[in-house]
Amino acid sequence: MQTIDGKSLSAEILEELRRQVASLSGPPPCVAFIRVGEDPASVYYVGAKQKKAAAVGMESRLLTFPESISQEDLLAEVAALNSNPDVHGILVQAPLPAHIDEKTVFNRVAPEKDVDGFSATNLGRLVQEDPAAFVACTPAGIVEIVRSYGIETEGRHVVVLGRSLIVGKPAALLFMRKAAFANATVTVCHSRTRDLAAITRSADLLIAAIGRPAFVTADMVRDGATVIDVGINRVEDASRKRGYRLQGDVDYGKVAPKCAAITPVPGGVGPMTVAMLLRNTLKAAYGPFSISPP
Repeated sequence: MQTIDGKSLSAEILEELRRQVASLSGPPPCVAFIRVGEDPASVYYVGAKQKKAAAVGMESRLLTFPESISQEDLLAEVAALNSNPDVHGILVQAPLPAHIDEKTVFNRVAPEKDVDGFSATNLGRLVQEDPAAFVACTPAGIVEIVRSYGIETEGRHVVVLGRSLIVGKPAALLFMRKAAFANATVTVCHSRTRDLAAITRSADLLIAAIGRPAFVTADMVRDGATVIDVGINRVEDASRKRGYRLQGDVDYGKVAPKCAAITPVPGGVGPMTVAMLLRNTLKAAYGPFSISPP
């Protein structure tokens, strides 16, 4: 069993991005983060993204708003960033308050600045296998893991557990592409799927992105499969100083011995998501063909 080290792989990508940014003759790429409210997880994630941006020489801007902000006012803030030539990428940190429709906000981000890849335009470009598309960062990170570790996907069965706009749907599209480390037969499972364990057991590559701690058990995984665990769930744990521990969607201790390779939580997919965000930001600033991705 091989443990996939997303932390080390992301560090390699970030170092390559740092070298590329340092070689630019123009201004550094700039990404703007919009955060609504003071949700502790959102505060942490945005802060981590800003630190990584600074580490590779990129500029970041943080716009924070109270949870009471209206959807109309938030859309006006997005429009202002769209028209600002000094801002190359825009990320709206989810989740947003219940009175704001996330999909509407995502679709108001200019496609050429949509470094999160959630807009209808970029998802449509992904369906068309357009290289100009900005791909959602977590699925892009999964593909980078597969490529870097030489995990075979052509003609293999990829099962995606979860159908979210952020992970499940774009991940399925990426592995269906006519491309290296794609060309797979893809099945998307969700909460209404019948005989779920029978389907997941047929997977050569199982991507767990359902948001339920330890949901994937050993009987759901065949021997020799590769498992990518996207889940980051907070589970109460009185033995920890902070009162909780992070748990993936996979019961790692029991599933890992059956796998050819598996990502841990933390240290697997999470660091790759930030690396892909910054890669997208570089692409937004200088175009998809001016600088080759690492």
